[in-house]
Amino acid sequence: MFRRILYTGLILTFLTAVTHAGTVGGELKVLPPISHGNLTIFPVVGGGSNDYAHLLTLDEGLRLGTVTVTETGNVRGLVRGGAHPQPSGSGEVNRLVLINDSDRPLLLLAGEIVTGGKQDRVIGADRIIPAHSGPIDLSVFCVEPGRWVASSDHFDTAKSVTMAQPSVRNSAMNDRNQQKVWDNVNEARTKMAESVEVNASTSAVEVTGSANAGRAVRDTTSYAKAMAVPGVQEEIKRYAGDYDAALHELKKVNARGVVVAINGRILWADVFANADLLDKYWQKLVRSYAAEAYTAHAKSSLADLAAAQHFIDQLSGNHEVVETEPGVYRRSEITGSGFKVFTITSLMPKSEETVHIAKMAYTGTPSAMVGQMIR
Repeated sequence: MFRRILYTGLILTFLTAVTHAGTVGGELKVLPPISHGNLTIFPVVGGGSNDYAHLLTLDEGLRLGTVTVTETGNVRGLVRGGAHPQPSGSGEVNRLVLINDSDRPLLLLAGEIVTGGKQDRVIGADRIIPAHSGPIDLSVFCVEPGRWVASSDHFDTAKSVTMAQPSVRNSAMNDRNQQKVWDNVNEARTKMAESVEVNASTSAVEVTGSANAGRAVRDTTSYAKAMAVPGVQEEIKRYAGDYDAALHELKKVNARGVVVAINGRILWADVFANADLLDKYWQKLVRSYAAEAYTAHAKSSLADLAAAQHFIDQLSGNHEVVETEPGVYRRSEITGSGFKVFTITSLMPKSEETVHIAKMAYTGTPSAMVGQMIR
C-alpha cells in the first residue's frame, strides 16, 4: 500500500512492508583497507561508472559566485530564474534560500556545512538544483546553537571542514530533529576539547597550547569554529593521516566510494556515480571521518573486509520512502535491519542514474545511530 502527497512541486511516495525495496548500486566490491590509527577506510569499486562532470559542487558554486545561499528573509517572494536577494530583515532556523545562477546543475550533499548568516547550518538532505534556478527553499539544521545575529549577509563553506562528521550527519539526515543535531554538536565539541587537552605532550609550551585550544573549543557554540581551532585541525590531520596519499591509492583502483570503520566497527559508506565525484568530495569527507575517529575513544580493533563487503552488499531493505522532483531528481530513504540507505538519482535528460549513496549503520531502534556505535 502507498499514499502519494504533492507538496511544493515534490511528489512523496511512501512504501511500507516492501521486501527488498530500493536495490541500488549494481555490483560493488570492497577492497583491502587503508588504515590509520582507529580509522579504517575500505575502497569501493565496480558498478556502472557514469559521467557527471557537469555537476557543480557547493564549494565550486560559492567560490565562483554563481551560487548564493542566504537567509529566507533576504529574499522577497520566490520568483524563479535570475532573482537576487533583497533584504527584509527576518529568517528561520531550519530554512535557507539558494539561488543557482550557474549554467550547470548543482549537487548538494547532506552534511555539508555553510557558515555565516544568523547561524551556521548543515544541509539536511541530498539534492540536485537545476541550472539557472531559484530562489529555492533548503531544509537545513543549525549547527551553532545560541547565535541569532547576522555575521554576514550570505553564507560560505567553512574553511576548516565543509562536511559534518557522521554522527552529526546522521541526526540531520535520519532523525531530522534540531534538538538531536544540537545534542550531537555539543557532544562533539566537548569531546574535541577533551581530546585536544589529553593529547598534549609533556612540554610546557605544548601543554599551554593544548589548554588554549581546549578553551577555544569550549568558548564557541559553533561546530565549524570548533573544528577550525588550530589544535583541533592538527589532531584531525593526525587521525586522517596523509589523505592525499590515500586519495592516490583510491584513484589507482578507480574507487567510486568508501566504507568507513572506526574502532573496528563499520559505521558509514559514501558511494558516488564515478571516481571523479569521489575525488571532488574526498578532502571534506576524509576530514569528516577523521573528526568522528578523533572524538571517539580509540581502541585497537581491526575492521573486517568481509564485514565491509556485507555492509555494501546490503542496500535494499523492507521499508522505503521516495521523494521526487519530476525531471530533476529522485531521492529515496531505505530502512533495513540495522541500517539506513539514502540515495539520490538524477532524472535530468540522458542522466537517469544514481549519483550518490550514503549508508549508515545503527543498533537498536532506528534513532540509536552512529553515536551509540562508537562510544
